Amino acid sequence: MPVLPSKLPNAGTTIFTVMSALAAEHGAVNLGQGFPDFGADPALLQAVTDAMAAGHNQYPPMTGVPALRQAVAAKLNALYGSAYDADRDITITAGGTQALFTALQCCVGTGDEVIIIEPAYDSYDPAIRLAGAVPVGVPMTADYRLDWTAVRAAVTPRTRALVLNTPHNPSGRVATEDDLRELERIAEQHDLFVISDEVYEHMVFDGERHQSVARHPGLAARSFLVGSFGKTFHVTGWKVGYVAAPAALSAAFRRLHQYTVFTVHTPTQHALAAYLAHPAPWQGLGDFYQAKRDGFRAALAGTKLRLLPCDGTYFQTVDYGAISDLPELDFAKWLTTEIGVAAIPLSVFYQRPQERRHVRFCFAKRDDTLAEAARRLRRGLAG
Repeated sequence: MPVLPSKLPNAGTTIFTVMSALAAEHGAVNLGQGFPDFGADPALLQAVTDAMAAGHNQYPPMTGVPALRQAVAAKLNALYGSAYDADRDITITAGGTQALFTALQCCVGTGDEVIIIEPAYDSYDPAIRLAGAVPVGVPMTADYRLDWTAVRAAVTPRTRALVLNTPHNPSGRVATEDDLRELERIAEQHDLFVISDEVYEHMVFDGERHQSVARHPGLAARSFLVGSFGKTFHVTGWKVGYVAAPAALSAAFRRLHQYTVFTVHTPTQHALAAYLAHPAPWQGLGDFYQAKRDGFRAALAGTKLRLLPCDGTYFQTVDYGAISDLPELDFAKWLTTEIGVAAIPLSVFYQRPQERRHVRFCFAKRDDTLAEAARRLRRGLAG
């Protein structure tokens, strides 16, 4: 047999697959992987059926169904005061991961450096390496805020881009307006591209608002903004997202996109376009998940877990230092097998694992699922 080379020789099975399999094996409540266990709006599901019945079953335009691109541009422009053109600036993608991958492939190359903010979602690092570039991890502060002093110190003449994620997975933190202004200064000073992962854009709590790169013209001009319908409409398995970027960046993105996936599922695009005509589902998403966050946090009050701030997303990070000295991965496995609740260790989201005794729960679950998880945690980790 010929030797099979690997472009990712150090990559293993993702932590999400590992913990979900362990949860299934032990009958644990799976609060690890970030997907809802409740259904989507029946109206959206019916819209897909209607689109198929109407004959929307062949290849759509490579850039996406026009009606969906128009709906995306209209939403972004109304929310953030941007000026994206549906024809030139919006591309429909096979989920957020493909959008991030393709954006990185088209703006960095061999020897370039890309700053990623750690803890960082696990697809960033391999996507950068597959482009021949070097990921440079910059840790957040102790309370998971963006550390701009550290970011500036990490910039070198080889730095080509920075990946921003807000609301932030896995910490649940949200970037502020000051954060975006500082990023704009750094990006302009060093002529950097920005890949902005904003898939949780509608999950911001406590009266705050999402700070998109689209709100800042200087950033928007050099950014690939990534969004996800799967996260917004509880259909993560559909894998449909989008990229918004100025015409020159979009043209570069599309040159690669056409040879990566070419097009995205046609009837789903038509269904999403029709569904976006009614903004109530995404406008109410922040309140919907804030209620779940508040209920879950209240239910954990009787445990020794220390709840860290959760400003957005559907993830709650906790400190288990008062319970165990186990490393995070070992604690997450113990929690799954002995307590019956699966979580994700934050240490896996760093290039150089930092053991801070933190794990992440997903609260995008039915109320009864969260109640059962909290019951098990209170029973096993009582304060």
